Amino acid sequence: MKLIAVDLDGTLIKKDRSISAENVRTIKTAQEEGDIVAVCSGRSLQDTEDILKTAGLDCPMMVGNGAWTYQDGKSIDQLVMPEEITEELLPDLENEGWYYEIYTNQGVILLEGGKERLRAEVQKVQEENEEMNTAWAEEEMGIQYAQHGTGYMKDYRDVDPATAGIYKIFVLSFDQKRLKKLRDRMSPRTDVSLTSSGITKLEIAHPSVSKGYALRRMAEEMGVPLENTAAIGDNLNDLSMFDVAGTSIAMGNAVEEVIEAGDHVTKSYMEDGVAYAIEHYL
Repeated sequence: MKLIAVDLDGTLIKKDRSISAENVRTIKTAQEEGDIVAVCSGRSLQDTEDILKTAGLDCPMMVGNGAWTYQDGKSIDQLVMPEEITEELLPDLENEGWYYEIYTNQGVILLEGGKERLRAEVQKVQEENEEMNTAWAEEEMGIQYAQHGTGYMKDYRDVDPATAGIYKIFVLSFDQKRLKKLRDRMSPRTDVSLTSSGITKLEIAHPSVSKGYALRRMAEEMGVPLENTAAIGDNLNDLSMFDVAGTSIAMGNAVEEVIEAGDHVTKSYMEDGVAYAIEHYL
């Protein structure tokens, strides 16, 4: 029996949130043969559940980049951010004008007027003579607002850390220089973990959170030795599970660091790369 951890964005799903028929067929075949196929994503529990349900799949889930491990309607493990950390970080993000989202037990809380905040940033970047594809930026914004199970806030003060169970703070920015400064400022901290699923994103969580942590926890729960685990992914937040998995497979569209770290390279997400990886390498 193998435990196969599969990323979502840029790996299993298309930009319209769909999973191809070939990927669905191959995952179901693997399950029928006794293997466990789990999703390991930066997305929320509610959004991941909706994506899998729409595709007709039933899989264990590791969400929020590994902050929450969930199977068969029950929580296996969850790493919530300490209240004192969120109460420090969220006011700073708001006062500095960042676009941010708060991942909670009830779903993702989005900013009212968040698109306007991001569009102003795009305009500022363009005015500074930086190259910026407006259509691409709008597409990136649309992905965030298409998430399932979302709520809205005027700002962080609408969310009570004591009851919300905050497990991730997500920052989106099209000003890469400014975003790098934020990452550099936070990197020395030991009370949070930082990762990214793309050049416009910074994801902040409990210091122990990583996809690698979640894969270890899931393997322990399922009784699967780590040498019998596999990970399939495309971006920087997938590297930690590559470090843990017995076999690591980079998507054909993966960033260079992930391709270099993988034991194998499969086809791109537009070419049913997950199905190809399972059939040819696992």
